[in-house]
Amino acid sequence: MSCSEMPSQSTDEMVHFTLLSPAAAPILAPRLGKLAIAGRKAISTPNYIPLTSRGSVPHVAHDVMREQTAIGSLFIGLEDCRSVIEKQGQPGPHRKGAPPIYNVPTAPNESALRKFISLPEDFVLILGPRRIPSIVCPSTNTPNSISVLTSVGFRQLEAGQYVEAVQKLRPDIVVGLADLAQGQAPGLKRRVKMADRTHAFTSHATGSLYGGTITEEARLKAAYFAPVLPLENTQQSLYLSDLEQELRPYISGLALYESASLSILPENLGNLPRLLFSGPVTPHDILREVSLGGDLFTVPFVGIASDAGIALDFTFPSASPTAASDVNPRELQPLAFDLWSSSHKTDTSPLKAACDCYTCTHHHRAYIHHLLSAKEMLAWTLLQIHNHHTMDTFFAAIRESIQRGTFEADIETFTRTYAPEFPERTGEGPRLRGHQLPAAGPNQPRRFPRVYGRLDDAAEKFAESQSSVATPDTGADGLEAHGFAQKDLP
Repeated sequence: MSCSEMPSQSTDEMVHFTLLSPAAAPILAPRLGKLAIAGRKAISTPNYIPLTSRGSVPHVAHDVMREQTAIGSLFIGLEDCRSVIEKQGQPGPHRKGAPPIYNVPTAPNESALRKFISLPEDFVLILGPRRIPSIVCPSTNTPNSISVLTSVGFRQLEAGQYVEAVQKLRPDIVVGLADLAQGQAPGLKRRVKMADRTHAFTSHATGSLYGGTITEEARLKAAYFAPVLPLENTQQSLYLSDLEQELRPYISGLALYESASLSILPENLGNLPRLLFSGPVTPHDILREVSLGGDLFTVPFVGIASDAGIALDFTFPSASPTAASDVNPRELQPLAFDLWSSSHKTDTSPLKAACDCYTCTHHHRAYIHHLLSAKEMLAWTLLQIHNHHTMDTFFAAIRESIQRGTFEADIETFTRTYAPEFPERTGEGPRLRGHQLPAAGPNQPRRFPRVYGRLDDAAEKFAESQSSVATPDTGADGLEAHGFAQKDLP
């Protein structure tokens, strides 16, 4: 279906994004906004979207998330719903062996994804093709599919299969397919293919989801965030022009994979929310991307810090501003601290002074240090609660700073106060996802040793012991050797 054949209905009815201050912000400037979806918690921007693993925030049960955190939105990768991809090619919505998530009984306006992972109705669910952070896949993308990782190895997620998943799962926001070159610098021909394929993915998805091929009862209610590739403007000019003109009524936001893409957005797309998958590694990176006009962010370092036993410890702009003349790199405050350190063994202070999260109001550093040393799962749960609370207060302070008009000055204060990087991890975290892959590439040792390797020796000893035991299949000579009988002499 061509774009000209699509109905005039706009997806603005599905999601409302309002720019609050300034209402007509230039492309490269911080801005305040509000993303509202009917029946869901509104998201004040700038803000971050918590990441999930198999439908839940790592280490945090759903009841703990609802009661002890301010989380109201989640990003979920279809890559985590592995059965959807592994069982491709089997037609029929209720086919034998169909993904269980497809067979969840739902009412016409209910989300199968929401019911399957048991989330409240007011949570905003954002569905993307791959998990964040993702494991680098082989460069086997095709004009009709992208490469993803499943429990049985790398597979292809087809464009039609992704559209089918969106129609059945009914998320609130869907991030479109993009042909990305992971782990390598794409050449000139590869960049052309990236733009052409992503353009085709977007045209196909918007045509299938919002076109006339779907009955009114099955019409998708999700908002479509069109991907913007990490390429120069000239390399995807045709695609951006189509987004601005032909496809504009059918997209409700933009998904960007690097902050530099904020500078190439067409002016007519300036009022759309911008979701960044740039993978900032420090809060300094977040502040820089907010200053360029980013609205929503995925922040992998929150979970990475929790896994490493590291507690975030920063305040924006700064609890104690430092004069520029007094700057000493060695005296910069750390962005976080490592709870594996023995210095916390008897420290009964909270993780962060004046922090009102559950972890800081009920436990102290020495207790969490003990939990980490004992490899108790509660350690990582408490760290996740604290680290997500730190990010909530961080973004709330960013919004207040923009509202006051002091954002640029506050960034300078923050930069003068805090170290540019997180401390290095020293302890062992929980078992990581992707442990089946080599540590640093092909022909490298596994990231983790074999847990059950010690049973191999026991199996050999058992086999040796079994050789001295008579069995029903043992012949006459064997029975005689075991002392059970003697041969009859002729």
